[in-house]
Amino acid sequence: MNNKRKLTNRIDSMLEMPKEIYTNLPKITIMGFEEMMIENYKNILEYEDYFVRINTHIGVLNINGYGLNLEKMTDEHIRIIGKIESIDLERNND
Repeated sequence: MNNKRKLTNRIDSMLEMPKEIYTNLPKITIMGFEEMMIENYKNILEYEDYFVRINTHIGVLNINGYGLNLEKMTDEHIRIIGKIESIDLERNND
């Protein structure tokens, strides 16, 4: 384990704080097949009622489905509702 990861793990245990609070890592919460919340996203790359592409700090999140709507959007999070069929994450090549 590298030194940066060790330090991060120590901070996690000392502060008992979720990693997404102090990093840019996205937090994806899925509620069944009809709702999801994405926190710490960068921007929306593409939006159709059957396909949504969202850029995050670690890659691009692709959501496929039917009747997809961007319900609530702030600078910190986005809520998607509709019939979610599949989700995949394209890793950045960093």
